[in-house]
Amino acid sequence: MKALTFKRYGKSPEIGITDLPRPALKADEMLVQVYAAGLNPIDNMIPTGMFKPVLHFQLPATLGSDLAGVVTEVGSQVTRFKPGDAVFASIFDHGSGSLAEFAVVPERAAALKPANLDFVQAASIPMVGLTSWQALKERANLQAGQKVFIPAGSGGIGTFAIQLAKLLGAKVGTTVSTGNIELVRELGAD
Repeated sequence: MKALTFKRYGKSPEIGITDLPRPALKADEMLVQVYAAGLNPIDNMIPTGMFKPVLHFQLPATLGSDLAGVVTEVGSQVTRFKPGDAVFASIFDHGSGSLAEFAVVPERAAALKPANLDFVQAASIPMVGLTSWQALKERANLQAGQKVFIPAGSGGIGTFAIQLAKLLGAKVGTTVSTGNIELVRELGAD
């Protein structure tokens, strides 16, 4: 299978298309044919080596974190998915990437793709959605009636965080350029 990989850390990571063997599955994993992959700023930082102490990749390593695609094979302990299911997932810290023809996805990291989203839309959600949830719900424990300030409201995380904060019942303030004021208002910013 073809994958976008980097071969070493640093200023010249040798990023390119590489032919890799089709991955083998563990019992709790599934093989997903990738239809779309989402890119996040951290995906560009990983080859620099900045996260090498906490993220462990075997080189050459496949780039990318977020994906949407169709399950082609499941491990013996996978119970929530079957071949043919359309899914989306973040495999950010699982040691392999999403910019490939196929990706190994742990069952716990995936969800069924909502029918009203295409694959590109679904692949854009995992990391920004998880980041927004962790910040607003798990860390800040945002409650209905509270006020929250979300900087850069028209960015990837900002657009998701505004909607989540409104869903949680908060009053939302944000910053944007003049050209994006209407966008953030449509998303729910006060």
